[in-house]
Amino acid sequence: MCAASVAHMVEILQSQIPYDTAPRALPGISPLAVDDWLWVDDAYAGQMAHRRALIEQRYDKVIACDVLAVPAAEELLQMAIEYAVEHLNFISSDTGIICPDGVEITVNADDPMATLGRLFQNDFCILEKQGHEHVLTAAVLCFPASWMLSEKFMRPMVGIHDTVEDYDDNIAKRVQRLFDGLQVDRPLWRFNALRYGDPELHQPRSIHDRRSSVDRENGAYFRSERQTLLRLPQTRAVIFGIHTFVVSWR
Repeated sequence: MCAASVAHMVEILQSQIPYDTAPRALPGISPLAVDDWLWVDDAYAGQMAHRRALIEQRYDKVIACDVLAVPAAEELLQMAIEYAVEHLNFISSDTGIICPDGVEITVNADDPMATLGRLFQNDFCILEKQGHEHVLTAAVLCFPASWMLSEKFMRPMVGIHDTVEDYDDNIAKRVQRLFDGLQVDRPLWRFNALRYGDPELHQPRSIHDRRSSVDRENGAYFRSERQTLLRLPQTRAVIFGIHTFVVSWR
C-alpha cells in the first residue's frame, strides 16, 4: 500500500465504535434522545474531505432527489443546520456554515441534499408514504455499504431490502408499522455490523455483484452504521440517517 493510501486510510478511520455492537434481532430498534441525533467524531475532517470530493466528482452516483421530495429535503436541511449550530459546534456566518474542520460551506437551498452531504458525516435518505409503503424519494449517499442509490431510488422499502438476508415478509410488515407509527420528537436508532476487507467508505455494489463470503466473514475491517429514524414535523417525511464507523478488526 502506498504512503498516500495509508494516510487516507488513517484519516477516514475512527479510533473506536462508541456503542455496543453485540447482535440484536431484526429490526433492533431503540429509542433515541432528540439531542443525540447527529454526531461529529474523530474522523470528521478526513471523512468530510472524502464526502465533498465524492459529491464534486460523482454527483449523479451519490445524490438523488425527486421533484416532489424537494419540500422534505429543504425542511431536513434547515432542521439539521439548526441542530448542528446548537449542539455540534457548527457556526452560522453571513456567507454560510463553518464546520468543525474549519471549512465554510455555502448553504445552497436549490440543492439541499448536496449541501447536507458537504456538512455532515451522516448520509440521509428521505422516505415518503406513497400508497401503503414508504418510498425512497431523495438521498445523499456517499458511503453506501454494498448497495447503489441508482438501484434503490424511488423504490419502496421491500424493494430496497430485497437482497438483505432475513428481511422476510414478517420483518417488512413490522418495519412498515414502525414507519407508520414514528412520531415527531421521538426518534429511533439501530445499528448493523459488517466485516470488510477494504476500509474504503464509498462501497457501491450492484445487486448483481454480491460480496464474497471470504470478505464478509474474514475481512480485516469492522464497519458499523449508526442508523437513525425521525419524522419531519411539516412534510411528515421519514428521515433515515446513516453515520458510518470503520475500525480495524481486532
